[in-house]
Amino acid sequence: MTTTQNSASTLELSTIQPIAAHERHGRARDLFTIWFGSNIMLLTVVTGALAVTVFKLSFVAALLALVLGNLVGGIFMALHSAQGPQLGVPQMVQTRGQFGSFGSLLVVALVVIMYLGFFASNLVLGGQTLSARFPVVSTNAGILLVGVVSVIATVFGYRLIHGYTRLMSWLSGGVLLLSFVWVLFVHGLPADFMQRNGFNLPGFMGALSIAALWQLAYAPYVSDYSRYMPQDTGSRTAFWSSYWGCCLGSILPMVLGVMVGLAADGGDVVAGLIGMTGGFSAVMVAVFSIGIAATNAMNLYCGTLSAITVGQTLIPSWNAKAGWRAFIALSLFGGSLALALLGQDNFMANYTNFILLLLYVLVPWSAINLVDYYLVAHGKYDVLSFFRRDGGIYGTFNWTAVNCYVLGILVQVPFMSTELYTGVVAKAMNGADISWIVGLGVVSPVYWLFSRKRQRALAGARA
Repeated sequence: MTTTQNSASTLELSTIQPIAAHERHGRARDLFTIWFGSNIMLLTVVTGALAVTVFKLSFVAALLALVLGNLVGGIFMALHSAQGPQLGVPQMVQTRGQFGSFGSLLVVALVVIMYLGFFASNLVLGGQTLSARFPVVSTNAGILLVGVVSVIATVFGYRLIHGYTRLMSWLSGGVLLLSFVWVLFVHGLPADFMQRNGFNLPGFMGALSIAALWQLAYAPYVSDYSRYMPQDTGSRTAFWSSYWGCCLGSILPMVLGVMVGLAADGGDVVAGLIGMTGGFSAVMVAVFSIGIAATNAMNLYCGTLSAITVGQTLIPSWNAKAGWRAFIALSLFGGSLALALLGQDNFMANYTNFILLLLYVLVPWSAINLVDYYLVAHGKYDVLSFFRRDGGIYGTFNWTAVNCYVLGILVQVPFMSTELYTGVVAKAMNGADISWIVGLGVVSPVYWLFSRKRQRALAGARA
């Protein structure tokens, strides 16, 4: 492989096409840095703070809920990542192997909406933080600045995003460490820090669910960033590199968020973080804002690939390349920019509701995908069938998967606990939300039982 081909500035020509063996490159440690570097940002800090500002947990209870949620959710995230080197296609393309060519469209469309939501959330937080620390920069100008950097990385594609997050692993990691030092030893924590808030079961389950979802939200695109890895990278190596990169990169800034959320007055986490890091806050805000742009580039890149997946399903002859990726990325950026500018005034309320709703639609898809890949198909798929309008051997609709997906959403309804709706079981449990646990527990065995007959038929078709 030449130096030019390995350069981060090399324009990626492919979009959703299978990655041929001679195009494969990278090492397992690249999977660690992309997930470690992309998670150390302000949105992760704010998400961790929800455990004490929204769910009213003490430091110890919040720490336990967030660590446990990340470690459990990270299992599912990393299992999806391990699929990339084996199949060499984006995650949403591979979903056609479970749902069929047209059956997968609903899931792919929901994922595009998810990317836009996270992209807009990051834009708002980045813009507000830059404006708070550097008043000369308006919130709208900060939103636009973070967005432009994200679009540039998306246009160049896979290599630049990996290079970007590799740099941020060191830069953001160092700044995070110094932020801990400043908060603990320079500013200091209140004397009653450990006595603030307490334990409550609904809050504990809410914080645990938020942390688990943080990991599960990567599931629909995590293998997009491992699909260029050589096939001999190995599933086990890909799993652990992704798992520890994402878990450590998430837990550490979330702990900082818990500390700031408990110590700061008024519940404004960003203002509290700026105040508690004093003179270091200018560097911290600048670096974490750059980190937001890196993560947003990943959201926009995968949202673009998913949009192309929808288009290619409807027009199989469409072979989108780099030009189409740039055009679609700019179009999606326009939509996210509008969401960010219109929704910035109620950011925290909108963001909390958004990620809870995501939990309900992502869980059944993740269960179906993982059961199918590891227990039904055992990682063996006819990749060429993914790109046929009729779905090839997988057909246009796999009603087993579609029905299980709908079932997975419905069984969660009694256990949901949000501002918009609280189910009867959640009310009986004083608002504790265990819907995602129920969704995984029901969908996984049901899909496995009903898929065995179909898998025997598919095995005969591949023979």
